[in-house]
Amino acid sequence: MGCIDKLNYEILYKGGFKECAEYIRKNFKNIKEMEAGYEIFEGIFLIGIPPIPVAYEDNYVIFPYTKPCYGTFVLKINLDEINKDKKEEKKEKDKGKKGLLSRLKFW
Repeated sequence: MGCIDKLNYEILYKGGFKECAEYIRKNFKNIKEMEAGYEIFEGIFLIGIPPIPVAYEDNYVIFPYTKPCYGTFVLKINLDEINKDKKEEKKEKDKGKKGLLSRLKFW
């Protein structure tokens, strides 16, 4: 994965990092405070001033995401989206795999 743009996300709020963190703390109950640099999804790391609030609601993860040159946003991502992408990536990898006999050079 590795790129937030490949995910289907909803922008809940746009502002400075502190305002985004405050928005999460005020609007969500299930919050875990994380450190900067934590890999929230494969290849996607939290950037900001710790502690960084990450909320969990239903099947969604809500967190502040700073995109250079664009600013900071509060993103809401469905976990089913992450799982779907992983399954599709696995299918693509498996599609290119060949059986053992076809990989043997002398066969």
